[in-house]
Amino acid sequence: MSDHLPPSTADYPTTERTRVRRSPKRGTHARADVHTILDASPLCHVGYVISGAPYVTPTLHWREGDYVYWHGSSASRFLRAAEDMSVCLTCSIMDGYVLARSAFNHSVNYRSAMVFGTARLVDDPDEKNHALRQLIEDLFPGRWDTLRPMTTQEVKATSVLRMRIDEATAKVRNAPPGDIDEADYPVWAGVLPITSHLATPETAPGMPSNIELPQALVDLIASGRIR
Repeated sequence: MSDHLPPSTADYPTTERTRVRRSPKRGTHARADVHTILDASPLCHVGYVISGAPYVTPTLHWREGDYVYWHGSSASRFLRAAEDMSVCLTCSIMDGYVLARSAFNHSVNYRSAMVFGTARLVDDPDEKNHALRQLIEDLFPGRWDTLRPMTTQEVKATSVLRMRIDEATAKVRNAPPGDIDEADYPVWAGVLPITSHLATPETAPGMPSNIELPQALVDLIASGRIR
């Protein structure tokens, strides 16, 4: 496709949309920082405007180079409307509650990324099949080849959109409370960490007793990561 350009290693440009105005030291336009947050978060939210009204939809996403992909039902009016539209895609990960000596100074430790671009429908059959494969492989490496192949109707019923990242910014807070000057006030202060991880698998009903959890999933659970 004409907009499929090789990724750049330069920072994303600082624009009026992506300039970090509040606590700018926490912000970055570095590609590596933006990509790291996109890759760590399984869920994104895509925002766009339809007929003058704003909408934000949650969905799974995955990244290849400077492109972010997401998918949904071909019958979705949101996906149909988003094609060729300027969209904003965001990811957020909470890493902890920050408890200070005063309510005013309470905060959260977090990682967030906001990216802008134009949504394009992936309509080439080979590219679409590749994208759907990447959706599964990105979350569960090695799983695609073990699955029942998708039928023609299933592929037809699924829309894949992609967006080249034109503008982007990331913002991170990873620090204790910022009220060290009030350390003598008699109340507990600190950080309550928040972690996400995969838990004990729940076998699907009707599963034959001779089918065991694949080693790749055992390893994924043991890794402690969710993506």
